[in-house]
Amino acid sequence: MSATAIPVVRRPVWRRLIGFNMLTGLVLGIAGWFLGAWVGGQIAVGHDYLLGTDQNDVGAFVGYLFAVIGWLVGLGFANYPIGRLLGRPPTLRHHELGGWTRYFRLCTDHKVVGIQYLFGVGIFFFIGGLNAMLMRTELLRPIEKAWPSGQYLTLVGLHGTMMIMMTSAFILGPFGNYFVPLMIGARRMAFPRVEALTFWLTPAAGLILMSAIAFGGLPFGWTGYAPLAVEGRGGVDAYVTAFILIAISLTLVGLNLLVTIVTMRAPGMTWTRLPIFVWGVLATSVLMALAAPVLVATMTMVLMDRAANTSYFLASAGGSPYLYENLFWFFGHPEVYILALPGFGIVLEILPVFTRKPLWGYRLAVAGMVGVMLLSFMVWQHHLFVSGMNAGLRPFYMLTTELISIPTGFIFLNAMGTLWRAQIRFTVPMLFALAFFFNFLIGGLSGVFLSDVPSDVTTHGSYFVMAHFHYTIMGGLVFAFFGAVYYWLPKMLGVVLNETLAKIHFWLMFVFFNLTFMPLFAAGFLGMPRRVSAYAPHLQVLNDFVSVSAFVLGFSMLVFLANLVWSLVFARIPAAENPWASRGLEWQVPTPVPVENFERIPVIRSGPYEYGVPNAPAVADFTPAALPAAGS
Repeated sequence: MSATAIPVVRRPVWRRLIGFNMLTGLVLGIAGWFLGAWVGGQIAVGHDYLLGTDQNDVGAFVGYLFAVIGWLVGLGFANYPIGRLLGRPPTLRHHELGGWTRYFRLCTDHKVVGIQYLFGVGIFFFIGGLNAMLMRTELLRPIEKAWPSGQYLTLVGLHGTMMIMMTSAFILGPFGNYFVPLMIGARRMAFPRVEALTFWLTPAAGLILMSAIAFGGLPFGWTGYAPLAVEGRGGVDAYVTAFILIAISLTLVGLNLLVTIVTMRAPGMTWTRLPIFVWGVLATSVLMALAAPVLVATMTMVLMDRAANTSYFLASAGGSPYLYENLFWFFGHPEVYILALPGFGIVLEILPVFTRKPLWGYRLAVAGMVGVMLLSFMVWQHHLFVSGMNAGLRPFYMLTTELISIPTGFIFLNAMGTLWRAQIRFTVPMLFALAFFFNFLIGGLSGVFLSDVPSDVTTHGSYFVMAHFHYTIMGGLVFAFFGAVYYWLPKMLGVVLNETLAKIHFWLMFVFFNLTFMPLFAAGFLGMPRRVSAYAPHLQVLNDFVSVSAFVLGFSMLVFLANLVWSLVFARIPAAENPWASRGLEWQVPTPVPVENFERIPVIRSGPYEYGVPNAPAVADFTPAALPAAGS
């Protein structure tokens, strides 16, 4: 199964740091921003683009455009098309084949891209978490103490936007890119350079979003409602540009994974043998390909309102802020399931391995994911129940919102059926998978209050909504993410994480996640609104308890980080090729995985979940005789 050895040319470290890499991209990106801002300023002379403020939105957007171009050119994205135009043959560069510097430059190996996503998105996740700690510090007192209200609102906006942007790529980025080709028996993704582009747009979006701090911050939460998005200071330009970049990335990720799964499956990999994680990725990819372009269009309209005096969303000039809400949430609610569906796939992938039972109700799980995918486009207006929507539309969106709980419930039935009378191994991945269902159940039950118009009128805009959202996303997606990390990291990095530290991380995270967000349901019912730094004095004790719990929750992430550093840098205990005795095709290849994945494309003989089934055949045949004849 090992690929043919390819000689790797080793160069001195200083030589490997020179050329097209992340450092060059940063230099050219910064230079491009200054050049673009200067060009944008020249274009704006003599035109009424300033709208009575002290900023130049044209200069800001042109600056960010040039910065992204410089960033991508510095990474080497222009080399291939220019080389082909000059008649040079396509070649596999030496840095694709080995060495640590390949993780800091353009690389078309899907496994390298997956690890780039893992660490790149993880860094921004920790930055978003730090913003949350700063917010909870402010909320230790009922009056403004640590940060003025404007700065606090910027913290709220940066935290929410950063987390939504990065968690969109939290699972499909590292695990979808790394494991989908392995799970379906393919040697690569369908469009390797597009795959690399999707990653490098992500840190560009994160860095641009953080630059909002230097340009007046953000006057809203992560939703960026008009007219604030049109009338806000220069920090909104960073918000708009970052969201456009991440939406382009999501669209390309979805299209690339769709094409890969549909067209590049190994012989014998029928739809009914497809791993359930791949089904989750497939459903999510459809949402990405259809919903993310709507976000691109919406943010482009905001850009035009800010920089070209159009009036899509300005009511004073004939536009409609209500139009913004509809367009944003037409993307925003499928976005919730872009986060949730891969989590479903991961936990259902983990359960059979550690119960040693077949996945109960495989087809029911697929139907549940497809049902969630379809219904997710029919529920967005439940976010607008108190926004002046036509009262006649409310019953329909109440119905569709409550109907989506039915296919979601299928996933719970699959889990309960798989766990029934099983001999469970309580490994760290299994603990996170079980915690996923506990947390997501609370998130789903609390969502019923928000799908019903009378109760939503009471709880809308309160901390009840925030608690529900975090139980659904952090309690679901983030717990699934860490389950995937502990499950697949031995294959990705070839080392074993410390199990004691891993269990400390789990119990701290699980207990203090619930102690942080469960009391916020009560805070919402007691009338505490979201996004405010001052609140009623009688809520201080409750907020202090939540803040202390949040600090311990943040500390649990440091335990994980310490475990990761210790295991990668100091302990470096080699991982077995298949430490979990899994039937998954990704575990049947050597560790580390060869560049070409498989020496010969395998022929799939059975499904991946036949645990305990008498005389179950091996999941795949890798022998040359198993390969179909040419032209057959």
